This record gives sequence, C-alpha cells and structure tokens, in this order.
Amino acid sequence: MKKIGFIDYFLDEWHANNYPAWLEERAKLLGLDWELAYAWAEIDKPDGLSTDDWCAKHNVQRLDSLEELVELSHAIVILSPDHPEHHERLAQLALQSGKPVYMDKTFAPEVAAAKRIFQQAEAGGTPLFSSSALRFAKEIQEQAGKLNAEEISYLAVSGPGRFANYAVHQFEMIVTLMGTGARRLKSLSNDQGRQIIVEFDGERQASYLQLSSAPFQAILQQKDGQGGYIPQCSDMFEGLMEAMLRFFETREVPVPPAETLAVMALIEAGGVALSRRDEWIELP
Repeated sequence: MKKIGFIDYFLDEWHANNYPAWLEERAKLLGLDWELAYAWAEIDKPDGLSTDDWCAKHNVQRLDSLEELVELSHAIVILSPDHPEHHERLAQLALQSGKPVYMDKTFAPEVAAAKRIFQQAEAGGTPLFSSSALRFAKEIQEQAGKLNAEEISYLAVSGPGRFANYAVHQFEMIVTLMGTGARRLKSLSNDQGRQIIVEFDGERQASYLQLSSAPFQAILQQKDGQGGYIPQCSDMFEGLMEAMLRFFETREVPVPPAETLAVMALIEAGGVALSRRDEWIELP
C-alpha cells in the first residue's frame, strides 16, 4: 500500500477533516492502493482539535518532522486551504522530494509566490498541481470536454462565500472553460455582493458574481450563437479525489501550471479591483 502524507498549518479544518474518508472511498472505487498514513501540522488549531487528537480520530500516524513525513510518504498533500500564505514555507522540503505533490486551494497569496513555488518544484523534479474542486465538477468537465475555449464568447459564473477564500472557485471555472487569455478586469461591486467583469483576448468576456446566497452555476454563449446552462456543480470533490489519486499513481499533472497561474492572476487583480470600482486593472 502506497502512503499519502498530509502537511497542514493546523489539521482541524474542513478539508483535512473530510479528505481522509473521501480519498479512501475513491481509492477503493478505482482499485488503487493508496492510503492516508501520515500527518504533520505546524500548530494545533486554536480552540480546536490538537494534532494528536486529529490523528487519533482519523487513524493516521503523527510524525514529528517534515523531514520524516517527506521521507516516508509516496505522495504528499499540502493543505492549509484558508491560509495560503503558509504554502511556500510548508512545501519547501516536499518540493525537493521528486514525489507527487498536490497543493490545496488557494495555491498562493500572489502571483509572484505562485511562480516561485512552481520554480521550486521544477528544480526538484517534483510533479505538482493545484486546483479548486470546482474544476472537477461533473458539469464543468462535460462542457470543457465538448467546447474549445476559443468557441466561448461570454461566460457568466456565480457562487457564494468571501472573496479571500472563495474567489478561487469562480475563477477556476472561468479558466477551465475559457483558458488563459484574460488581459484585464474591473469590479462593479457594492457592499452586498461582488461583480467582476473579465476581458479576454479576442473580445471574449466573462463575469463573476459572488453573493452569499448564490449557488455555483454558469451560463455560456458560444460564438456561433449557441448557449449552455450549468444549473449546478455536482460531484466536485469526488472528481478532485480521483484526479489527485490518478496523479499520484501516474505522476501526470492534470492541471497545467499556466492555468493555475492564470487563476492566481485573476485573484490578485480582482483584489485590487475591489478597492478601485469601475477601473480596468491589468493582470499581473
């Protein structure tokens, strides 16, 4: 049985609390010999489960050092989904290992850090990918499989949450379907919600709507006049777990670094645009 190791800032968080069972279920379904075996966290969660308690709950061995986890694991998951500012530091040893590494969303707090992380992985001969689970929603994958990005003239996506940790989801949907050609964006937001217009090469556009009550949905218009409606985004985590396990098995990166960098550029420029309403912001 091949071993997966979790690295986190603190382990008592939503992704770390759910990924173990999901990985186990998906590995059994796919007939792959992978199991979550090890975990290491920098701190115990304030007012939450300690690392020891989390490991006992999930039947995972706590390791005392990153060096030991990287040495013993066959594949590594860098978590800390809501604190991406720690990713670059937490991943340094893993990125030198040559072993497959999945880095949870949001990949990095800024484009410059994202580029450094990919450079470290390349220098270490380490396969690395990151993605929002929304990329792997069944309906998004179906549309991405049918349409070339250049065929989509306009895409509108919606979703809930705060910009800081949920912007990655809508922008991942946009890049998955429309590619990496975004040039600039502007915000038309107010205190009740966030609306961002993204301009692509070839006069293509996308819009991003984030409201507390908005479901993950998408509507698209093709250049030939045909349209498409994605009323829901289902099985996203099942798809992500499968992509992660197949990546561990084959070492083939399922999401090109250029697409992850494009998502990070949209997030960084979007953050600027939110403070400068109705002003075009060029992507970094």
